[in-house]
Amino acid sequence: MISRLKPPNVRVMSLTTIASPHRGSAFADYVFDRIATSLPRIFRALKALRIETGAFTQLTRRFMNEEFNPKTPDREGVRYLSYGASVDPPIWSAFYRSHLIMEREEGANDGLVSVESSKWGDYKGTLVNINHLDLINWTNRLRWLVWEMIGNKRK
Repeated sequence: MISRLKPPNVRVMSLTTIASPHRGSAFADYVFDRIATSLPRIFRALKALRIETGAFTQLTRRFMNEEFNPKTPDREGVRYLSYGASVDPPIWSAFYRSHLIMEREEGANDGLVSVESSKWGDYKGTLVNINHLDLINWTNRLRWLVWEMIGNKRK
């Protein structure tokens, strides 16, 4: 990412990522393998819910390992730090199925990104008992969306 910054004279000292899918996600592979023909309809529905979909196809292991990573080398002189996350979701969790798929393919995960895929540069550790939506604050976004859908207004 840093090697592609414009203008190139920007000086970045470090980059810290948290549960970023540096090597893609087995769950993204699973989803796209099974719903490829339905993608346009699904993306329209997500857009109607104001959920951005541009990056979804870029989360596959093939894209990250064959396209993004080779074209985006680390920049010399930048310190790269990373954290992963893991959760064991209860059976009623939205992440229960994705977690099982991820665990079978890649091991410990936060429901969408494996700990192994999160590792980049100096790996600092794994955040435990937290899912991916909590990390990116979508849990609150979804609460606000439902709040507004039932007629309430944000203040």
